[in-house]
Amino acid sequence: MPSERSDDLTGRARIRDAALLEFAEHGLKGATIRGIAKAAGVSPALVQHHFGTKEALREACDDHVIEVISETKQEALSGGMGSPGFLSVAMRTALPVQRYLARVLSDDSAAARTLFDDAVAFSEDLLKRGAPGVSAPKTDDLHGYASVMTAMSFGVIVLHEHLSRALGGNVLMGEGYPRLALSMLDVLEDNLISPELSAQARAALKTLPATGGQPPHEENR
Repeated sequence: MPSERSDDLTGRARIRDAALLEFAEHGLKGATIRGIAKAAGVSPALVQHHFGTKEALREACDDHVIEVISETKQEALSGGMGSPGFLSVAMRTALPVQRYLARVLSDDSAAARTLFDDAVAFSEDLLKRGAPGVSAPKTDDLHGYASVMTAMSFGVIVLHEHLSRALGGNVLMGEGYPRLALSMLDVLEDNLISPELSAQARAALKTLPATGGQPPHEENR
């Protein structure tokens, strides 16, 4: 089960956790070494001692986020999903991570692209290896499957304000989270379209040209 780790009480980890929230609140441009140091209760010099630059600190946050996502998914799929204790700790651990993701993923930055690509790679590897309680995906494009699955998962986080309004409570591990999670399980369990409709759609999609169905430009005719 995930724990609020003792090593996260170190100065370096406190700085990283404070940076997660500062980047989430102000973005990469708005967050400052001085502001992060104040939030962590340390001096700006100590922040620079541990991380050097704000950009390096941002990279450390990205690495931590991917690690938390990977570990939480692995433990959830290994039986933790059914444990209220696991869910309680996972919710507290994931809140700063989700706030960070909501801000970072809305930026078209090198950091955001790396974060997304790393998450896709993890999902693809997990789907390839398999996990208890998870069926093997029925696809001939595993990378595409993992990419769309990751985008759908992250999309919930990026759109959390709209979802919170729609569901009547904060979905980022607040009072709206259980309703969101139950609805996600409903979506994952349902087969919304018939095999016949799916076959028709697949056949039509496979006939589309590379232009996505748009007519070629006049000069290319």
